[in-house]
Amino acid sequence: MRRWAAAAVLLTLTIMLAGCGTSGEPTQADLRATWEGRNVAPVNYKADILAYMRTYLNDPSGVRNAAVSAPARKVIPGDPADRFTSCLRYTAKTSTGQYGAQKTGFAVYANGKLDRFIETPVLVVREVCREAAFAPFPELQQLKR
Repeated sequence: MRRWAAAAVLLTLTIMLAGCGTSGEPTQADLRATWEGRNVAPVNYKADILAYMRTYLNDPSGVRNAAVSAPARKVIPGDPADRFTSCLRYTAKTSTGQYGAQKTGFAVYANGKLDRFIETPVLVVREVCREAAFAPFPELQQLKR
């Protein structure tokens, strides 16, 4: 009986010490796997952009010169690795109803959905969208209030 008690105590101590051997923090490999697991190509990227722009623009009607690029993996400054992004160019009305300057920004996708839209800083947008192949985006030009 004493052998069983001694074995139980030894087993308990071993388990407790094993718990002290890990920091509880994810490893770099774990972080990389999590990042890549969220890096899924968007399927309905145009619909995601339209939904965002409908709420983002003060007046979503009458957008001109809209163009978008297909999603591609690019490195975004500040992120640990690349993400799927698509670049967008458009000219929208200002709060006075006049057309402002043409804007360029890019959508960042995570888990196949639009995660954020970036228009500033301009230097970052220029770098990310430097080689983007823009195609007409008439759906954005047809938005209504």
